[in-house]
Order: sequence, then C-alpha cells, then structure tokens
Amino acid sequence: MKSRPPVAILVLASAALALLAVPVAGLVARAPWSQLGHELGASDVRDAMGLSLLTSLSAAGLALVLGAPLAWVLARVDFRGKAIVRALALLPLVLPPVVGGVALLLALGRNGLVGSWLAHVGVVLPFTTAGAIVAELFVALPFAVITVEAGVRGLDERLEEAAATLGAGTWLTLRRVVLPALVPALGAAAALCWARALGEFGATITFAGNLPGRTQTLPLAVYLELQQRPGVAELLSLVLLAVSIAVLFLMRGRWLTSARRR
Repeated sequence: MKSRPPVAILVLASAALALLAVPVAGLVARAPWSQLGHELGASDVRDAMGLSLLTSLSAAGLALVLGAPLAWVLARVDFRGKAIVRALALLPLVLPPVVGGVALLLALGRNGLVGSWLAHVGVVLPFTTAGAIVAELFVALPFAVITVEAGVRGLDERLEEAAATLGAGTWLTLRRVVLPALVPALGAAAALCWARALGEFGATITFAGNLPGRTQTLPLAVYLELQQRPGVAELLSLVLLAVSIAVLFLMRGRWLTSARRR
C-alpha cells in the first residue's frame, strides 16, 4: 500500500496542475464557439490550415526518414564523440526557436554557409514554403531521434541473432524483424514530430517569414489574428489545442515506457 504524500507535496502538485489547467480552461471558456464554423471557413484561415498540414506532415515524414537512422546509430554503434553527436541531435529541444531560425538563416540563407552554394543551383529556402518545412524539421527532428532510439534500445537482439542464424541478411532482418518491432516507436515519433512541427512558430517566422499562402502556418496566423481579430485567434488556438490533446491521448503510456527503456 502506497503511503499518502505530505500535505506540502500535495499543495505544490495542485499549484502546478492549476498553472497548467487554468490557461486551457480560460481558452475553452472564452472562445467564441458560435463563430467556429464561420471563421474556420474563411479563405485565409483555410489557407493557413492547409499550409500547416502540408508543412507539418512533410516535416514529420522527413524527421522519421532522417531521425530513425541517426537513432539507430546512437543506440547500436559505439564511436568516439558519440556524446557530442547526441547533444547536437537533441540541441533544438533546448535551443530557443528564434535562435534556431537565425542559425538556419546564417546556414541556408542566400549568403549563408551552405545557402550560397544552393543559390547557385537555383535552390532558395528562406521565405518559401520549403523553408517553412525546413524550419519545422529542425525543431521536430530531435523528437524522432529520442523516441526511436528508446525503441531500438528496447529491442530483443536475440531475435536479430536468430534471423542471422537462419541465413537472413542485414536488409532482410531489418525489414522482417526490426521494422515490425519498431512500429510503435515509429508511430509515436511520427505523432510527436507532427505535433511539434504543427505548433512551431519562432524558427518558422524567422527563417520563412509570415507570408499568407506561402509560409503563414496556423501559429503564425494566430499571432497575426490576435492583433486584428482576437476571436479568430482564439478559435485557431482551439484547433491547435485539440491536436495537442489528441496526440497526448494517443501517446498515453509511451512516455513511461520510453523512459524505462532509456
């Protein structure tokens, strides 16, 4: 039987919960629900929602394609400088998004470290839809790495050894044994990356700007509408809130499982 926690712990825990719950309750209570259908049907809102889906799904897909192999290397390969590589992979988790956007400009801008080379072949990323995808990918990638790495560490390597004993090559083992076992981790990573990309603001507005129809995603539209039409900003915030809650619901139980595996 678990002992009852001290009163001070319960008070502080309640304060923490209230700090998280009250803003959400305020948003839900004050939102102009009667205008939901009309405002969400406006052309500029539809454009922002459609663009957000395009950029966030693209960023999430790229995060899985790039992050899963990096997670595998971090989980299975020992090499010098591994701690530095992991720190770089997880850096966007703690880096202010605006700083990330500035870093992207300095690296991929027209006069950037790599961007100047890209410009010579006609590839321009800043203030384009592709740039918005890159900005969202930058902040979402660590979620793929950390989630898939936990999944790889939780694999039973004896299954891979058994497959090798039966004559299966590396790629066959990967396709028939490893990937099916990693489906839950990959699904969790995809959900987290998508939610993070969908809600990205700082890196996107710094690197891609806030151009309607090109780079104005939902969070940027919320920021703009808050100054012009607060009711619309509240409704768009509700959309993002609903997505966040849905992702957390789908992810229930995965947090503790991943933590135990690490």
